[in-house]
Amino acid sequence: MPPVALWRTGLLLSFLCSCACLEKECVLGIVGRPVSLPCVYPQLLTSVNVSIEWRRGEEVVLKSVWKKDGDVEEWSINRATTPADAALTGNVSLQLPTVDPTEHNTYYYSLLFISGENHSTELCTVCLRTAAGFSSPLLQREEAQQGDEASFMCHSTGGFPEPAVYWLINNTEEPPEGSVRTLAALLPDSHLYNITSYLTANISKDASVSCIVENLTMNETLTSTKYGLKGSPVVGRASAALWLLSTALCVVVGAMVLAGVIYQIHLDRMSNRKKNEYLEQHPNRGYKRRCPDNEEEVEEMKPEGKETDV
Repeated sequence: MPPVALWRTGLLLSFLCSCACLEKECVLGIVGRPVSLPCVYPQLLTSVNVSIEWRRGEEVVLKSVWKKDGDVEEWSINRATTPADAALTGNVSLQLPTVDPTEHNTYYYSLLFISGENHSTELCTVCLRTAAGFSSPLLQREEAQQGDEASFMCHSTGGFPEPAVYWLINNTEEPPEGSVRTLAALLPDSHLYNITSYLTANISKDASVSCIVENLTMNETLTSTKYGLKGSPVVGRASAALWLLSTALCVVVGAMVLAGVIYQIHLDRMSNRKKNEYLEQHPNRGYKRRCPDNEEEVEEMKPEGKETDV
């Protein structure tokens, strides 16, 4: 087939491509989980000796070749695949086994139809947006550095991309300008973020303080609130010390009681053993029994054995 005819065939295939192949909105890929980038092209069912390529920008992610005998050869990076029945159904969606966070959180993947002498036609373009959820913010009050200022720390980990952090006082009031300092750090060998934000300001003791971590890509808003300043670190340490002291006292008293019980059992055994040894050494001796009614002691004697001619 002449090159011009192949080019016209490619244009026709591109025109016939279903609108479902084009995604107006981005597909959300959660970091560490598999994701599928959809593209359905039924016209591929009648095509032979053609190939398709999934590309991310200029990088080829996957390449499949349909041969005359029905065999399909596929090559990919990072274990990307298409459905096993793609040649029968026309479903050539790109399946990524895991989503990795990268420097940018939005990428465009394109499916190209290649026929003849490297004539290519773009069939599908899919936007992939990567994200990862942050942990629930840990909000702590720290010791004031100077005067009546109160200091708070808000910490959240393991999310992507970098979020926005807000502070609110009494649920409506924004903190004074310059009172907030937020630091973002990348985890080692990863593009996931740890966020730490500090608030230092004059805040009344009965006020509530809220830390808000907002990840727009995940449509995620996480909030942590502390009410008043009663739970200060000094009080917390005193309560912890009192609890440790009480626990130690309980352990000591319990050990003493157990030791007393064990010692009493030992004394009872010694007494019983001495009594049995005495009775074994004096088998013909009697014993006195005290009656509880008249408090009189009655002596009972064991009968002595009598000798007989028998």
